[in-house]
Amino acid sequence: MQHKTFYDLSKLNSELIKTNSLRANLTSLLESLTEMFEVLRSFILLYDDENETLSPIAINGLKIHEFRRLENKADKTIFNKAFKKQTFIFIEKLSDESTLEFLEKSKVETSLLCTPISLRNKPAGVLITEYESDSDLDVDFFKSLFSLISSMISQTLRIDYAVAEERQKLLEENTNLKNELKEKYDFSNIVGNSSVMRQVYEQVSQVARSNATVLIRGESGTGKELIAHSIHYNSLRSKKPFVVVNCAALPETLIESELFGFERGAFTGAEKRKIGRFEMADGGTLFLDEIGDLPPQTQVKLLRVLQERKFERLGGTETIKVNVRLITATNKNLEEEIKNGNFREDLFYRLNVFSIFLPPLRERKSDILLLAEHFVEKYEVEHNKRIRRISTPAIDMLTSYHYPGNVRELENTIERAVLVCDSNVIHGHHLPPTLQTAEISGTITDMSLTSAVESYEKDLIQDALKTTKGNVAKASRLLDSTERIIGYKIKKYEITPKRFR
Repeated sequence: MQHKTFYDLSKLNSELIKTNSLRANLTSLLESLTEMFEVLRSFILLYDDENETLSPIAINGLKIHEFRRLENKADKTIFNKAFKKQTFIFIEKLSDESTLEFLEKSKVETSLLCTPISLRNKPAGVLITEYESDSDLDVDFFKSLFSLISSMISQTLRIDYAVAEERQKLLEENTNLKNELKEKYDFSNIVGNSSVMRQVYEQVSQVARSNATVLIRGESGTGKELIAHSIHYNSLRSKKPFVVVNCAALPETLIESELFGFERGAFTGAEKRKIGRFEMADGGTLFLDEIGDLPPQTQVKLLRVLQERKFERLGGTETIKVNVRLITATNKNLEEEIKNGNFREDLFYRLNVFSIFLPPLRERKSDILLLAEHFVEKYEVEHNKRIRRISTPAIDMLTSYHYPGNVRELENTIERAVLVCDSNVIHGHHLPPTLQTAEISGTITDMSLTSAVESYEKDLIQDALKTTKGNVAKASRLLDSTERIIGYKIKKYEITPKRFR
């Protein structure tokens, strides 16, 4: 009998982990109790925190009208006493219990056993089981047995609630992340107020809330992906996925399977079905970066998807329909690529519905200082530094450079400067050699040692005056010199302190 009981408990435990549904698992447990221990009717009541009542979560053997009455009267029955006091209650004769009149009486007299369920040392519910009164019922044995079953239910509840809490936490984090992304990629958060960038913002606002295919053109590092994000997060699809594929980063043999997915056995190593990026982006936006590097064979398949909005996975026959907004970007001259036979003309016209051109940084010089200050704020937090400003000579060096790597190169330049800066001001010597070399920056000058020293001295005085808002006395103390010497130097270098007030 003992071995059989252990077997029964093991089987009951397996019922509690059969599915992902708590209600279904508890119902299966009750059905197994009927089979194993000749239980006539059984049900589980759990405490509902929101409504502050006991509510049935699983039943077995109850008729619909009994269940409805149990829902309404559970708190007014003896079950509530077992719940609150967390004690076993044995009702020898059901007919003698006035609070349970709603339960239909069978032809034979029956008994009820109420087993309390606790969770984290607090009352959680009650398990009720019914037996024939004239059966040889060992009450003490069943109390011990159902105490174990109650613990198993408690463990199941603990796991289920933990999973629900984690799921809720993930949903909240996902919502917060989406809100942060939407705020991050809002037009107002894109840095730059030059006339060419204002034109870009206007184009983005015009196309964002449509479903038109967008082609973003511009040199590498100009911020094409940032604009793609802005279009998506300001569109009607903002709550749906935004999927990015860099066509240049994937080998020619993988790009098609990455975009469209594949079926099991489609090729060597395809052990299971894989969902492609088009399916992942269904309802949202697919961003194909470096579209000019797409292989000719994949261009044909992409053209069909754009025309018909459907495709087949690699190695499959099932036609899959998708609702995807396509945004593409390239740093290549696609018209030239068409002439050279590297890009399909019909695909180009499909992609070029709405074109946005991002100017290189050298054509938006007025934005350089704004971008530099933005990156200083970003990286001083990231690297735990306190940078108050960029010196005038450093600003001159930043604005005179031609930036072949565009905004990305400027960002890397500022991050390096923040890292090597040993004070709260970024000076010219904190900038990388490419900005300091006259040959590269196109600022070759014939300067003697004396002139170079004087130039450096002048820069230091100007920086000090800028810090002290034109106060010569404070600037003198800051430079560890006298007001007379600094006054002489100011006169010599024709510096106007009032300009810094």
